[in-house]
Amino acid sequence: MLLENKIVMVTGAASPRGIGKATARALAAQGAHIVILDLREEDAKSAARELGDGHLGLACDVTDKAACVSAARATLEHYGRIDGLVNNAGITQPVRTLDISSENFDTIVDVNLRGTLFMSQAVIPAMKEQGGGSIVCMSSVSAQRGGGIFGGPHYSAAKAGVLGLAKAMAREFGGDRIRVNSITPGLIQTDITGDKLTADMRTEIIKGIPLGRLGDAADVANACLFLISDLSSYLTGITLDVNGGMLIH
Repeated sequence: MLLENKIVMVTGAASPRGIGKATARALAAQGAHIVILDLREEDAKSAARELGDGHLGLACDVTDKAACVSAARATLEHYGRIDGLVNNAGITQPVRTLDISSENFDTIVDVNLRGTLFMSQAVIPAMKEQGGGSIVCMSSVSAQRGGGIFGGPHYSAAKAGVLGLAKAMAREFGGDRIRVNSITPGLIQTDITGDKLTADMRTEIIKGIPLGRLGDAADVANACLFLISDLSSYLTGITLDVNGGMLIH
């Protein structure tokens, strides 16, 4: 077991076909106790029950710093430590540059970037005290290529901000043995993308992917498992592409 008795928090992990839930399953299968965070308490608790015994579901709005601190405190009260955090919670909007309103911008940045900061701030003190931990931040290929298929420029900007934030935290907390890494998924088949992808769009997108298929949530989940576990003990501040080769540097 790669994560036997490790305590790992995963934000935005209640969506049935989402990356967060797939990640929670992959980590739990390797022995971790998972704390699922989502906006609705009943959804978080239900998702935790699906994993089996020993897991916890908590309500948490990652844009609310007090809520993030409260979730971390509840985790510490229940388990006594926090070994890992997957900053998965995120939203997108298909809005073009000239149509982005202040409200659009704030909404996207709040969840994707500010939420990553607030949740990381909530767990880092405990990780420092216990002598280490691993944080995974979910960015996107759109941060690297300048625009995505379903996300507007403000989404690309927020996800690019996640990359910079993760690298800065990796530098700052490396001496505390806290590793901070990022994942940049390509087009992954989830609840968010599932209904928006036409057959023609799918065909055209796959033409640009060397591995010849779209990604599954499990592909990203396995990358999270690698970065949370000690298999990646000498990695910090990296960006791990999970996109089938669609963005070969």
